[in-house]
Amino acid sequence: MVGFSCAAASAKPRAMNRTGLFIALALWVVIGLVFGLYPELDLKLASLFFDPETRSFPLKLSGFAGFARDAAMWIAWAFALPSIVALVVKLIRPDRPLMIKGRTIVFLLATLALSAGVLTNLTFKSYWGRPRPVVVTEFAGNQQFVPWWDPRGGCGRNCSFFSGEGATAFWTLAPAALAPPALRPLAYAGATLFGALTSALRMAFGGHFFTDVAVAGLVTFLVIWLAHALIYRWPKTTPSDAAIDALLTRIAWPGYRLRRRLFGRRTGPAPSP
Repeated sequence: MVGFSCAAASAKPRAMNRTGLFIALALWVVIGLVFGLYPELDLKLASLFFDPETRSFPLKLSGFAGFARDAAMWIAWAFALPSIVALVVKLIRPDRPLMIKGRTIVFLLATLALSAGVLTNLTFKSYWGRPRPVVVTEFAGNQQFVPWWDPRGGCGRNCSFFSGEGATAFWTLAPAALAPPALRPLAYAGATLFGALTSALRMAFGGHFFTDVAVAGLVTFLVIWLAHALIYRWPKTTPSDAAIDALLTRIAWPGYRLRRRLFGRRTGPAPSP
């Protein structure tokens, strides 16, 4: 992820405008073409973490490295937790205002669900049969290596392309985009470094090739860029925090009223939008 990290860091103050988008698309084209024409580069990068004597990826057996892998996911989900809690509280008590701005909740949870959930686990990893490095013949496995663009690999489920943990780590670019302007460049740099290090760890475990984690980072960035534009930058699509609060109130109010009635409590009319 060195190329992605350096380029993204160089554009950190402008990550969510057109400059960031053009850099991400250019990286996508370059990485896609280079590793499409020379797929053996993925094997060479993976071999840096492989020990021919033990015929294994040694770091995979490290307890500290395993803890670091888990900690990376805890850190990413910690950024999403306040929004999850605020949404659950609102659905339980729709008579109360949101604890966090409505657009913040929608932006963070929608981008996390799309990048690390729907696109990764429900789409590509389920239908793109690329085997992980640890199971290909070049690294003492029994499956045939395939380049990133070929979905016809021998993996049946939970496949290599693209990295869910890489996408989750790079998703921290979303909360970084909401940091105060003075801190935003540092937040972008920190999120990019966090994503790159987490992705490198997945490569060191033999869990993913470089293109798996690179595409994960780029796809996640594009999801965040588009969502940020829809929710914050494009006037025709930008919702208000009050409108999101009112929508959630309308959605949750029938269930809230039913619960109140079951416990013999009165419920007034739903708050007007």
